[in-house]
Amino acid sequence: MRKLPHQKLLAYEVAMRLLESVREAKIRDAHLRDQAMRAAKSAVLNTAEAAGRVSRADKARVITIARGEACEAAAAVEVAVAAGEADAAMLDVVLGHADRFVALATGFLR
Repeated sequence: MRKLPHQKLLAYEVAMRLLESVREAKIRDAHLRDQAMRAAKSAVLNTAEAAGRVSRADKARVITIARGEACEAAAAVEVAVAAGEADAAMLDVVLGHADRFVALATGFLR
């Protein structure tokens, strides 16, 4: 079975896990939930885009955006938990995936 470039990346898999964990945090504030989900989706999509880029500069630009989006998604869950508006048990899971993704994205830049 053929795989697209992004499907071969561990960073893409971890970004998908981040997205799933953000969803599973069940943020109750609709605006914050939307912001967290958009950021997590953007981390996934920008990782896929980076994998499809040819030049090193293009890859670096897009993966840097993905890294920032992952941090935003994690922070949104942190804020929601601090406000009592999300499943606190999911916070460590979200932060773990975000931390791993940031590390992989940073390695992608080297």
